[in-house]
Amino acid sequence: MNRSLRPALLGLITLVVGCGDGTRTMPSATVIAKEPLAAIDSNPASQAVDPEPDLPVVPDPDRPGHDWPIFLGPRGTGVSDETGLLDEWPEEGPPILWGKRIGNGYSSPSVLGNRLVVHHRHRDRDIIDCVRADDGSSIWSYDYETDYKDPYGYNNGPRCSPVLTPTRCYTFGAQGRLVCLNLETGKLVWERETAKDWNVPAHFFGAGCTPILDGDLLIVLVGGQPNSGVVAFDAATGKTIWESVGRDTWDGCETDFDGKPYHWMGHEMLVSYSSPIVATIHGEKHLLCLMRQGLASLNPADGQLRFRYWFRPRTHESVNAARPVVADDYIFLSAAYEAGAGVIQVHPDGKSYDVVWRKRRSMSTHWSTAIYRDGCVYGFSGRHEGEAMLQCVDLKSGDLIWETNGFSGSVKNLRTNVEGETVDGDGVPATFFGRGSKTAADGKYFILGERGVLVLAKMNREKFEQISRATYKEIRYPAWAAPVLSRGRLYLRSETHLLCLDVAKPAVAAQ
Repeated sequence: MNRSLRPALLGLITLVVGCGDGTRTMPSATVIAKEPLAAIDSNPASQAVDPEPDLPVVPDPDRPGHDWPIFLGPRGTGVSDETGLLDEWPEEGPPILWGKRIGNGYSSPSVLGNRLVVHHRHRDRDIIDCVRADDGSSIWSYDYETDYKDPYGYNNGPRCSPVLTPTRCYTFGAQGRLVCLNLETGKLVWERETAKDWNVPAHFFGAGCTPILDGDLLIVLVGGQPNSGVVAFDAATGKTIWESVGRDTWDGCETDFDGKPYHWMGHEMLVSYSSPIVATIHGEKHLLCLMRQGLASLNPADGQLRFRYWFRPRTHESVNAARPVVADDYIFLSAAYEAGAGVIQVHPDGKSYDVVWRKRRSMSTHWSTAIYRDGCVYGFSGRHEGEAMLQCVDLKSGDLIWETNGFSGSVKNLRTNVEGETVDGDGVPATFFGRGSKTAADGKYFILGERGVLVLAKMNREKFEQISRATYKEIRYPAWAAPVLSRGRLYLRSETHLLCLDVAKPAVAAQ
């Protein structure tokens, strides 16, 4: 399989057969990494001595704003209620508050109060680092051994973002290791080896679906056969509460494969790379899980199936990776590998739906979840970097309204210079997104292209308007993690660095 065909969330896990509770509480890892990773020159504050991990000193955040404690922000949609942000940037871009050299990985950091947690890998250790969000200085670090190896030459780090609560930090490693730590101290509370506790068939890429919390349940797309594609854990103890989705969901399901129903074989991959989300539709909570076979809506309390909808590419070597997008009772789905996009509308009974539209040539999101605003979805379409476009699509019709790749000329004229920056034929820095990602707040969008260009823009159904752009040497290809925004600080993550930018207006930043 050609490298250009594969999504950002990559890797291959070993087939392991097993079942059972498997809760572990022994302190099998170290606190405070054995080999601290060096800070970059722009971060004098990060040179401070680490505080004692059991007695962290983390004052309240010094300026207003919102937390970003889960994947894709407060509501899991890539949208924040943050305000007071710069309307345009200086020519050199937003100033760097701090930066750190970190290990490998593709996941975004998460922020709660003045704690930022990033999951990354250094040599043979998966590292969960908690730092001060305002200056990057260390609070605690927890690590454990890993021998995960990406078979396609990409990095071997984690793909899932941390999940934070006022007392807990949850992470899910590429090999399926689910870890719960005390957020204040970094001490282990419990852990589960999901690839050992369930029969998880070998699939193309390592674990890549960030878990979610719903009340007292931690919900994870484990991918276990025959009916453990989705598993709910007691968030406090790690005990299994319910298991759902698999053979009983998809056997005999109507497909779009020449109208033939699906026949369950027993060795199918179940897991996808689309993180689940809970949405309220017609007054009822739906746990929406875009599995490899398609969308399964569950009752989050007990895992009972509400409805299913077949949605997957016909290509075997393919994945679903973008999260479902919910607008009232409409659910937008999109994937690459010629799957395209579609919308279903859920009926008031919560168990049936209409297919509003389904188009294989519509928006094909490789991994970056689209954002819904004002009757439209805004997302990146394209399986390969060179063909990728940022698109505006009407939610109810599926019609393409406009698209842009950020560059007005021919993609063939673009190249990468010795510093890793994209330039045009004359060597002038160029704005080209590729398969980018985006975050929305304060009436604006923060767009990060996969080669590191950062753009401040406005978008509506009429047009795309670029306001400012910037690049930073620490953020280069592949910049596949979505930007994180909290309290006027924008956090960018590349394969090698974590960068914190100040995007607050001066009056807000001074508070």
